[in-house]
Amino acid sequence: MTQLSIGFSILLLGVLLLIGKFIRVKVSLLQDLFLPSSVIAGFVGLILGPEVLGNLFDFSNIFYWFQSGIFPEHSLETWAYLPGLMINVVFASLFLGKKLPTLNKVWTLAGPQVVLGYIFSFGQYIVGLLLVIFILTPVFGVDPLAGALIEIGFVGGHGTAAGLADTFAEMGFEDGEALATGMATVGVLGGAIIGISLINWGVSNKKLNTNSKPQSRDDIEKKGLTELDQRSPAGHLSTKAESIEPLSLHFGYIALSILLGYGILEGLVWFEDVTWGQATGVYLIEYVPLFPLAMVGGIITQFALDRLDGYKTLDEDFISRIQGLALDILIVSSLATLQLTVIRDNIIPFTVLAIGGIIWTIFVFRILAPKVLTSYWFERAIGDFGQSMGVAATGLLLMKVADPENETPALESFGYKQILFEPIVGGGLFTAASAPLIFQFGAINVLIFLTIITTFLLLFGLFYFKNK
Repeated sequence: MTQLSIGFSILLLGVLLLIGKFIRVKVSLLQDLFLPSSVIAGFVGLILGPEVLGNLFDFSNIFYWFQSGIFPEHSLETWAYLPGLMINVVFASLFLGKKLPTLNKVWTLAGPQVVLGYIFSFGQYIVGLLLVIFILTPVFGVDPLAGALIEIGFVGGHGTAAGLADTFAEMGFEDGEALATGMATVGVLGGAIIGISLINWGVSNKKLNTNSKPQSRDDIEKKGLTELDQRSPAGHLSTKAESIEPLSLHFGYIALSILLGYGILEGLVWFEDVTWGQATGVYLIEYVPLFPLAMVGGIITQFALDRLDGYKTLDEDFISRIQGLALDILIVSSLATLQLTVIRDNIIPFTVLAIGGIIWTIFVFRILAPKVLTSYWFERAIGDFGQSMGVAATGLLLMKVADPENETPALESFGYKQILFEPIVGGGLFTAASAPLIFQFGAINVLIFLTIITTFLLLFGLFYFKNK
């Protein structure tokens, strides 16, 4: 690849995003499904690429560079690298610009949701491992690492799926990235469709505690646009451009967070090698990707800025814009390079895992959530359901529909929950280590461990919060 080919490939990606936004504005069905423009753009890239159009028609005799659908081969190669880079930006930004509350405050407000969130996530691993151990591996010869795909795809999302590509490859499960990305797509679609259905069920059965009706969106909002007189600034200028461009400063904070995470990861890899690694031959950390440690680096950076930056130069809105750009690039590039042949060749195991994950997630929402969340259970649990199907953005979307005026503590407790949730699962340390754990210790041992942990969490949630 040359500098020109890399630049051209990134420009093509930007055009795909514009096409995705145009389609979403014009197609009401996609608006009703709450599909982000980046997901639509990714599907457009997938359809016009080698997996769909390239298999139907041979354009190489018309234009010699059209050997992979209508995209040059070097563009697909460039796009394949982008998800693994952008995921580090997304996770490094998670806690930058956010005030870090005390753990006591987090637990007081969001303790039940923290427990419920772990039950959602660990239960998805348990369902996946049970299906792998008793059906998919014996009958279809599926790699046991597939037992981790439900949580990686549903709660982790497209970013986590793409970020674990190298981890899967190093452990001999090259199909893992494509299957996890497909699972993430099922999660986003299922989270929106099933979530809205559950809200309608909740309204019909008087499960909501709000006085206002679930939000109905006008035409402008459905299109994902903002009225001219209601637009807010993308960020606040904390520095003068003659000193440093504010956007450049915030990029620097993100870069520092990623480098801190890289240093931590390298230190842990070295420590593992000189301690239990050499003694037992068991290596886990060397398979862990960078992005969860980049998140830790972001927490360290924010902690330091809270104490050293008296001028408060870090602005959360600017960080969110950079994070959003990275996430859009990640989603488009990962979907556009999705290997449909891998999903086609594993369609039965893939479908079984997806259905198993959906059934478990609905079961936790309907049966367990009312018992663990003792107040405003529906408004709070619908957010957790959305996150457990299609990442945090889906959870926020469903809460906005169910509680448009924020009459309940659902939104606040959901935000606090992430402090104790995101660092571990949903793309955190355990999500990143789940496949290496299965690889090193076996699916049965990991299943036993997670069953014990989930049972404890369930009993704790049922009895500890009962009188609170």
